[in-house]
Amino acid sequence: MKALGKWKKPILILSDAVLINLAYILAFYFRYNYRNFKFYSNDYKEIAIIVTVIYIACFYLFKLYESLWSYASVDEFMLAIGGCIAADIITIAFVRIIGHPFTYGVSILACAFSILFILGFRMSFRVYERFTGIINCNVSKNDRNRVMIIGAGAAAAMVIKEMKSSSQANYTPIAVIDDEPYKKGKNILGVKVLGNRKDILSIAKAKDIETILIAIPTIEDEDKQQILEICKKTKCKIEIIPGMYEIINGKVSLSQIRKVDIEDLLGRKAVVLDTEGIAGYIQNKTILVTGGGGSIGSELCRQIIKFAPKQLIVFDIYENNAYDLQIELKYKYPKLDLKVLIGSVRDKKRLEDVFTKYSPDIVFHAAAHKHVPLMEESPMEAIKNNVFGTYNVAECAHRFNVERFVMISTDKAVNPTNVMGATKRMCEMIIQSMDKISKTHFVAVRFGNVLGSNGSVIPLFKNQIAHGGPVTLTNKYITRFFMTIPEAAQLVLQSGAYAQGGEIFVLDMGKPVKIYDLAWDLIKLSGFEPNKDIKIEVTGLRPGEKLYEELLMSEEGLTNTEHAKIFIGKPTFSDLGVMKERMKELAVIIEANDVDALTNKIKDIVPTYKKTGGEDDQAV
Repeated sequence: MKALGKWKKPILILSDAVLINLAYILAFYFRYNYRNFKFYSNDYKEIAIIVTVIYIACFYLFKLYESLWSYASVDEFMLAIGGCIAADIITIAFVRIIGHPFTYGVSILACAFSILFILGFRMSFRVYERFTGIINCNVSKNDRNRVMIIGAGAAAAMVIKEMKSSSQANYTPIAVIDDEPYKKGKNILGVKVLGNRKDILSIAKAKDIETILIAIPTIEDEDKQQILEICKKTKCKIEIIPGMYEIINGKVSLSQIRKVDIEDLLGRKAVVLDTEGIAGYIQNKTILVTGGGGSIGSELCRQIIKFAPKQLIVFDIYENNAYDLQIELKYKYPKLDLKVLIGSVRDKKRLEDVFTKYSPDIVFHAAAHKHVPLMEESPMEAIKNNVFGTYNVAECAHRFNVERFVMISTDKAVNPTNVMGATKRMCEMIIQSMDKISKTHFVAVRFGNVLGSNGSVIPLFKNQIAHGGPVTLTNKYITRFFMTIPEAAQLVLQSGAYAQGGEIFVLDMGKPVKIYDLAWDLIKLSGFEPNKDIKIEVTGLRPGEKLYEELLMSEEGLTNTEHAKIFIGKPTFSDLGVMKERMKELAVIIEANDVDALTNKIKDIVPTYKKTGGEDDQAV
């Protein structure tokens, strides 16, 4: 049928003309039986062309020639019936006007035959596609994945149809699972609903299922997590169609199927934002994002744009990331007033030039060195970039009367055991003390690890799995808090709306996740058996690494905000003069490149800092 190409519509019209006239001839035959058939059929010949034109015109009006009948649905069938009935009514009116000896019986029979023939002919398209699809499936079934589909709804029907009709599809639908009891035993395009979620394990084993596809676009996060927990117990690859908000025009295709990510296993509900509160401090304002090309910084930029800033300034030292973000934002938001500037937060003169020229109203400070092992090897650079860089940006914000300054902090700043965490605690101390002498509202937002961010454990594990393993982690009992990049960026924006000055906003990260379990799940989701197909190796804690992270120091306490996922830790440091003196001392030590003196000074500034020795510190 696909080979017909441009000739498809003329062939359809010609076929319809033949079928319409055949319907009327049969109607005369059955109405007047054989004896009178010739007499009355001769009368029909006089108006046959006009009747045919009426029908074809109605079919055009009902858009019967615009449908892809290989994928016809109830809508197309109703249009075909409607077109035949409308044409019959017009024909009856026409023959009455010209006084032709038609009876109502002939008209009704002719309409019935027309519907039967027109729909029957079009059904042949679907039969052909189904037949060739079955042949394709049989020819290449050894190369195809045997698929169990979870969800017996419209999305499943679309996916099954494409699996069966496409010779390129690498799937053979074998079984459907659905929790609705009345659907059990029913068929969706020839694929039977065999049970509910409790039957997934037994059916997967009995039917030699290779891939499980979750085909429920509107699935709730809690249900998805429960189903995934069951699916993980099988030896199948697990895939999922996107949510309805990701599907254009509500259509589902095989190209949209993706692998299940670890984010799906978190079972976190979408963040609900106070959009009015955020818009109130961002709309029509000039926003500066330092480190704007990084994982968090770039997502902050994407979220900020939704609230109609007057101008967005991306400031980053790494030109590749900044350039990629510029291309993305210019393409998606051609009317956005976007400035992408290259520079370092260490360069105070460069910062002063930026603040002088653009006068930002709001600053989101995301620029920082964040990789723990690297900063253990290069502690001087961590101090230069994180501590002195933050002070430079904060001082500019104060001098140029910025309204709000929001710094991105980390849970590693709490009772730090590494240089990176200690520098972030110093940054918090800088902005808390700066807030006491400034009209600018200085705040920090503290959260844990971000899934998929640059240098996070997820891309590392995925890469190791892709290369056949082993997957390496430092301790079997190590835990971390996780949230997604959009979730983190959205909550940072929301925290900015609550800023009064001096707060450290602590985000609700949910329950801590065991990294060993994370590695296990990723291996399972990739269709492998942990410690059989892909080994998990424990290498020992690295210098500066904790077994578990904390989000709050004991003296900070917590108070609630209007948002269920955001809390406030009370300020614990406020003497900017003391902080400046300590920074002068740090500058002298950095100039002398004295690492031991630096370690002692960090302990002096951050009393809760306790340097760990790595593999020796493995007790819980």
